[in-house]
Amino acid sequence: MTDETTIHVSCRQTTQPVRTCKPGLAVLFIAGFAFSLPVSAKTYKWVDDKGTTHYGETIPAEYANKDRTLLDKSGVIIKTQEVLTQEERRARELEKAKIGADQASARDQKLHDKSLTDTYSNVKEIELSRTRSIQQVDSRINSISSQLKMAMDSLLGLQADMDARRKAGGKIPPSLKDDIKDTQQRVNNLQIDLDKYKAEKQAVDARYDADKARYKELTGK
Repeated sequence: MTDETTIHVSCRQTTQPVRTCKPGLAVLFIAGFAFSLPVSAKTYKWVDDKGTTHYGETIPAEYANKDRTLLDKSGVIIKTQEVLTQEERRARELEKAKIGADQASARDQKLHDKSLTDTYSNVKEIELSRTRSIQQVDSRINSISSQLKMAMDSLLGLQADMDARRKAGGKIPPSLKDDIKDTQQRVNNLQIDLDKYKAEKQAVDARYDADKARYKELTGK
């Protein structure tokens, strides 16, 4: 199919086609049309669904969401407005976010690299720092483990007391039930803390492994 160009002249709210021409003659009509416009007039260029290029002072409503180009009175392009679909906008936003994240990551890596080379003189210093950090976490793990053992022992004692009362046919005091509930909650919380610090120990170890490898890469030591 051969592309055609249609020139429109807008009179108030009415846009009337003047002429359709072959691409080779389009420039002559554009120039003539632009020359006949008032000094302040601007011309829009758009393409319809059939691939035909149109020029006019206004854009028909059905093409308002299509790509268009704004020309001045001399036919020189002032700006091109690209109308994106929802999927295209979403893809562009994701790409922009990815670029921003990559740039932030690169900045963070640069700062971390500088910190490594400024802080350590050799790999042994990194290992010493690792040992100190692990010792701090181990100390917290040991403390929580001790507290957890005591809480579990207390819980077992309270539960044994309640079982003995039941076997004897005695009444269970509300205070005993409350103590069991509170102690069980303490056991649960301590277990959560213990798991957290064990995970932190693994993360610290992995971080120092990565730092040591990066330091060797940066310094060759």
